[in-house]
Amino acid sequence: MDKAILQRAKQEKRTLLTEVESKQVLEAAGISIVKARLAASATEAVAMAKEFGFPVVLKVASPDIVHKSDIGGVKVGLANATAVSRAYKEIMAAVKKKEPKARIHGVSVQAMAKPGVEVIVGMTKDAQFGPVLMFGLGGILVEILKDVSFRIVPLEKKDAREMIRDIKGYPVLEGYRGQPPSDVAALESLIMKVSEFVEKTPEIKELDLNPVFAYSKGAVAVDARVVLEPDAIK
Repeated sequence: MDKAILQRAKQEKRTLLTEVESKQVLEAAGISIVKARLAASATEAVAMAKEFGFPVVLKVASPDIVHKSDIGGVKVGLANATAVSRAYKEIMAAVKKKEPKARIHGVSVQAMAKPGVEVIVGMTKDAQFGPVLMFGLGGILVEILKDVSFRIVPLEKKDAREMIRDIKGYPVLEGYRGQPPSDVAALESLIMKVSEFVEKTPEIKELDLNPVFAYSKGAVAVDARVVLEPDAIK
């Protein structure tokens, strides 16, 4: 865990890391993520968007807001500087209206990732077994289908292989309707890195990578959420 990020969370007495912070700690652990940077103004957001290259995605960065899209805190497909500047202002206005007490750091800016098959990799702590990893089809499908598999941390390679193949939706990853098969080996590697990260970082209570885009070559986490143990911020 990045000491600076943990110290900031302690100072603000919060357990939820922002997406930018979550991605920083995950990237340091070797987990493939879509890079995100924090912009504290519309001008900064435009400058970062130009560095990443259009189109970009803007999301509100707040330790008090979990479901960003539900309150107008996400804008996608922003194709130019004017759109980015407008989106920043619209996000700020929407969030302040619907969550007036929320602490707002700014917005996260990231390049818009190429679409892929959406999967989820998550972790929660069980009172009896400790950290438990979850895998399933991602996006809204995880809520609708509840087609997921679980393994107790630490995982071995065979566990990662099995939990991917245990879900009923596995044929989607094998390729369908002319779509190429997903890089299952990359997903196995990602799951193993998450397992190792969780095992070495007891400060983490929950973790969600949703969605992870699986491609014919590689896989990358588009969104990330990390929740700390309350004891970690005392």
